[in-house]
Amino acid sequence: MWSGHIQALSSRWVVRFSKGRKPVSIRRNVFRLSMPVLLSSLFQRLVSIVDIFLTGGLGAAAIAATGLGQLLVFVTMTVFWGLSTGTTVVIAHLWGGGRREDAGRAAFVACLACLVMTAVCSLAGSVWGPDMARLMGAAPDVQVLAAEYTRLIFLWLIWTTGLNCLSAVMHGAGDTRTPMEAIILVNILHVLLAWPLIYGRLGMPALGVKGAAIAINTSEFVGFAYLLIQALRKKCITFSRPDIPLFGRIWRVGWPVALERIAQQSGQLFYSSFIIGYGTTAYAAHQIGLSIESLSFMPGAGMGIAAATLMGQSLGAGKIRRARISHAEALRMAVGVMTVMALVFFFAPHYLMGLFTHDPDVIEKGGVFLRLVAFAQVPLAVSFVYAGSLRGTGDTFYVFIVTLVAMWGIRVALSWVAASWLHLSLYMVWGVFLIDWYFRGAAFAWRYRRRDLHSVVL
Repeated sequence: MWSGHIQALSSRWVVRFSKGRKPVSIRRNVFRLSMPVLLSSLFQRLVSIVDIFLTGGLGAAAIAATGLGQLLVFVTMTVFWGLSTGTTVVIAHLWGGGRREDAGRAAFVACLACLVMTAVCSLAGSVWGPDMARLMGAAPDVQVLAAEYTRLIFLWLIWTTGLNCLSAVMHGAGDTRTPMEAIILVNILHVLLAWPLIYGRLGMPALGVKGAAIAINTSEFVGFAYLLIQALRKKCITFSRPDIPLFGRIWRVGWPVALERIAQQSGQLFYSSFIIGYGTTAYAAHQIGLSIESLSFMPGAGMGIAAATLMGQSLGAGKIRRARISHAEALRMAVGVMTVMALVFFFAPHYLMGLFTHDPDVIEKGGVFLRLVAFAQVPLAVSFVYAGSLRGTGDTFYVFIVTLVAMWGIRVALSWVAASWLHLSLYMVWGVFLIDWYFRGAAFAWRYRRRDLHSVVL
């Protein structure tokens, strides 16, 4: 049903608004912008996946501890994702309108805001982050390992947030390749450092999960330095007095995204606490499954960022027709790629789980999780691209409201009823996320089709 609707919608827009070879050139632009973002997202997620993979040899407790630490970082990053989205959209509008100097000043004030926000979050995370595993009900051995990992990650959070902010600046300017190069560099260094630091190879001490955290911090520092040098060289940042009105525009777009991410990640935290209640094996399967599932997010996320950037640049230049065609092309490509991912998850789940662990119970439970994930791939693609296009128009508050209702009104509420009241199986609790994503896809599509692009003003 979804794929037929998407193909029809995409074809209708392309036929209705295209002339000559314009759809082909726009398709190339979508591909040019989205592929580096896709690869950047893939490699960025691989940093976390590699940690889960490498700590797998230390046992289920290490997997659970690493996963909890990563989840806390994702929750913390919610505010920064709001800042980065606002930065990308505002810079894209300014860049599309030919206002390069203003775009550079917007980038500078965004970087200053990122620095201040990171100082606050780093302090809070270092002090209170290690206690979260206990509050979530993790076993004592998981709490000890999670505390080691979390404290180090938050101490050097600036490299993570800096990468995020500078990538947003360059995305708004239409340069997605350079952030991709930075994150590839991060991954190469991370792999070279993580294995010897975790297991004590090549003359290095065996630090376990602490070694994984050190590897992340070191590699992200190098990636941040590379991206900063490139941003300055390409004149994406203009040093000036902080432009408060420009920051106001960024934050007007970004604060609903921050709330959206808070709703998403805090809800995910509560949702994970229900899974922990089914035991360490269940949570290990859940965490590995999420790591594998996150690979399928990359095409949709890449197309979503491309849609937001092209939408912003097109509207900034007053090219409404081009904005609509860009959206249709991004949507078509996302649905096609994620349909392939659905087939992989459905027909080869146990093989994918076996790449991360040899525990038969974890593999069995994780296989069911991935088969459920297969049915969410098309609505995920729809949600990512429609949400990206809506953000490109500045309509971030609606995206926040839908996310809040979907995560807390559907996923958390129904999981609570299923796990705590009805005491249903783990698989029933997992299945709730399907309702969540189908609702989001329908709600975002409905909003976009009623959005008047001619009236968009940031």
